[in-house]
Amino acid sequence: MYFSLVPNIEYDEKPISYPFSESDFITAKNFFRRYKINDDVLSYAVYFKQYSIQDGQRPDYIANEAYGNPFFDWVILLTNNMVNAQYDWPMTNYELTNVLESEFDDPYGQVNHYETYEIGQYPAGVHVDETFYNKTHKLNINGTIAIKNGNEICRPVTIAEYYTAENEKKRSIYLLKPGYFQQFVDDFRKKNLYKKDANYISQRLKKTG
Repeated sequence: MYFSLVPNIEYDEKPISYPFSESDFITAKNFFRRYKINDDVLSYAVYFKQYSIQDGQRPDYIANEAYGNPFFDWVILLTNNMVNAQYDWPMTNYELTNVLESEFDDPYGQVNHYETYEIGQYPAGVHVDETFYNKTHKLNINGTIAIKNGNEICRPVTIAEYYTAENEKKRSIYLLKPGYFQQFVDDFRKKNLYKKDANYISQRLKKTG
């Protein structure tokens, strides 16, 4: 359904090195046109609600659940500014395990990086290196100077922990509320119509050299 709304473009496939040869135009979808949702719009609770993707849920499943039609999965991807669903959508637990165990020798034991606790002048979650972990540091804790070992300030994060955390972040998305759904689809359709210019053929087709 998404591709039926994306306009077409005719492009000339003749090599630039042969400017006087006869043009041979090919019609294709104009994927250079991008419809992006502004980040500030997502903060408007009146339009969207937050949704947590469960393990194994696909965009078409959620679209069918939210809008009664699995072919509106593109609305979910577009309103969350997802360009590549294979990367932007969370992996299933099974897929994540396969990636970890096929790409790394010891994902559950090998350290990916170190992260600070919230202590002294350090906020939680700051990435630091092994040198920091193995050194001692002077901290200001509520006005009192204290000497702490690195392993008291930060902790090792394994590859598996890191990949799992990054995958979990992708589970939180925004769903357009059903009351604004048709308005969004109509607006998307309208914005994908061409305006008249030198390359205009129709509202759904333009030509480029």
